[in-house]
Amino acid sequence: MNQMLQQTNPDLDLSDDGVEQMLILAERLREANGGELDESAILAVAEATGAPVEYVRLAVKLRAEKEKKSFLANMRSQFKTLEPGTRRYLLSGVAATSSAFLCIGDEYFSGVAAATHHSKSNYGLFTMLATVCFVIGIYNVALSRDLKRAAFSGGILAGGFYLMQSAFLLLYQLPANVDSSLFPLFTAMGAGGGMLLHQVMKKYRDRLGLRDPVKERQDLLRQLGELQDKLSSGKQLMTFLSVDIVGSTRMKETSDPLVVEYTFNEYHEFVTRIAKKYGGHVHSTAGDGIICAFEHAQHAFAAAKNIQSGLPEWNTFRNRIGMPVLVRCGIHSGMVMSPPGGDVTAVNFAHVIDMASHLQKVAPTGGIAVSESAAGQITGGHNSIGKDSVQVHDMRAILWTPKVSTQSSSLGPPKLPLPPTS
Repeated sequence: MNQMLQQTNPDLDLSDDGVEQMLILAERLREANGGELDESAILAVAEATGAPVEYVRLAVKLRAEKEKKSFLANMRSQFKTLEPGTRRYLLSGVAATSSAFLCIGDEYFSGVAAATHHSKSNYGLFTMLATVCFVIGIYNVALSRDLKRAAFSGGILAGGFYLMQSAFLLLYQLPANVDSSLFPLFTAMGAGGGMLLHQVMKKYRDRLGLRDPVKERQDLLRQLGELQDKLSSGKQLMTFLSVDIVGSTRMKETSDPLVVEYTFNEYHEFVTRIAKKYGGHVHSTAGDGIICAFEHAQHAFAAAKNIQSGLPEWNTFRNRIGMPVLVRCGIHSGMVMSPPGGDVTAVNFAHVIDMASHLQKVAPTGGIAVSESAAGQITGGHNSIGKDSVQVHDMRAILWTPKVSTQSSSLGPPKLPLPPTS
């Protein structure tokens, strides 16, 4: 659907996620006010996102299909996606058919009772239900947006009632005097009554305690705008550095648990210290994997190089496992939505964080994989990082490798020189 709209109007900028999120906000606002997602909400979302109304209706329909709902809930969702005029006409037809069907209920069951018990019973319940259905139809006509829809809805209600009642009478072979010439008269009277109802409703809407659809849409649009501004206020460009130890599982299996705990604690302190040195901080940890957050990609890249270049010395003096700790790094920049106060550590589910982890997995041992979005912020650009590149999830990353291999580092403190022999 999005591609079709883009082809018809290349200048139109639509976002599936934007419309989806706006619909969720509108639905929550409606629930908070004791209502539900209706035509006013759909129009407000269309205005807020700049998407066509039909596109928003389709998004509502697709959301209903994705969610597991009952049959009635799905029917309601499908009904909401219809154009307002179509909904009025459909409701008028349903009200007319229901009223006509219930009206003949008294005559039909009275005839059955008379034939069975030789007495005529009065099933006034059906007449009462028919009246309720017809009143609902009248209310539906009165809520029409304009005179044209009110006239059509009223005509369908009155004309449909007469037509369906005649059809049911003939179907159940009940005594009736059906005059087809009265159908146009009932239809015309219904159309005139619908126009009159619309005018009365328009004049006394406030006194009747009913909301004006235009005003309601404007209020919802204002609330959506305020919520969107609040959410956008926490939007900022951040760079995330993912650091992970290569072969950590084998290290833990072959080493003493106390030695492993000591070494990995020292490793975490080592990475944390370097991140703070370059203006960043540890965002999260998962086992031996560490995610660090920086305000600029230049700082993240400098921190990653410092980690790689500082590992040989750290392995010499802090590593007690018996084998060198080697790491891979991944760096990616992107927009994140942080909560009020700008606490990025509270952001746990972001695409930019996931991509930094994916880049780390394809980086060579002792190397760094830098996404193009991050590389563009680094002084010197791609050329200052390296010549090799790799493709990850439709994203190109530039690979940095150390000039001197970090894998040849020895473990344990350096040996003291032997005293000279005489």
